[in-house]
Amino acid sequence: MISFVIPAYNEQLELSSTIAAIRHAAVTGTAQSYEVIVVDDASGDATSEIATTAGARVISINRRQIAAARNAGARAANGQYLFFVDADTRINKAHVVEAIGALGTGYAGGSARVITDGVIPLWGRVFIRVFCALYFGFNLGAGAFLFTSRRNFDAIGGFDERYFIGEEVYFSLALKKLGRFKVLREPILTSGRKLRMYSARQIFGNTLAIILGGSRVARSRAKLHLWYDGKRETGIVNFAEAFEEETGRDAGKQ
Repeated sequence: MISFVIPAYNEQLELSSTIAAIRHAAVTGTAQSYEVIVVDDASGDATSEIATTAGARVISINRRQIAAARNAGARAANGQYLFFVDADTRINKAHVVEAIGALGTGYAGGSARVITDGVIPLWGRVFIRVFCALYFGFNLGAGAFLFTSRRNFDAIGGFDERYFIGEEVYFSLALKKLGRFKVLREPILTSGRKLRMYSARQIFGNTLAIILGGSRVARSRAKLHLWYDGKRETGIVNFAEAFEEETGRDAGKQ
């Protein structure tokens, strides 16, 4: 079985489309059974109700920490394979097929490259391209999409809950100690909302503070308001159109 774990906080606008994309990817990408688990981490909106309506199993916690939410989902999961997908992220058939194939050939885990949805400012597009070139150049996993086996997840102790940000880096490094780490070339499509909601000064200022502060800042939710203030857009971007525009092909035909 494959377990898809979705950490969520106030994601009523994005969640149903994310679950629908996962179901389509799972059904078309593998003959294995699967489950979708949404970890509702103290949402104040209809996140839980939407997840239940979409057929997902809902786990409720009150931690306001994405590492804790992913770990809670993994503990409740029944699958041999664990896929962690953010609530504002769309995957497709290729991600399931290639991830299962990588795990089957000895990879300890992996992730995928990233593109963002919708219209974002020029500085945001430059920032994302530079960041992705550097980040994936080190063969690290993006938090929006990570996969591994249950055995490997248990072996490394899951996500390190001392960190409120950057937990995917430590997760990737821990898996690399067990074996090879695979970053799929097929990009996932994730929300570019932060690049639309915050200014360049805010984004660069927060990024620089994390780089200079290191683990001390990463362990403090209070210093990470850009990630934990819960600010959301009021509408849904057309992800299918955004994906086609970015890649030159229709994601639904993967």
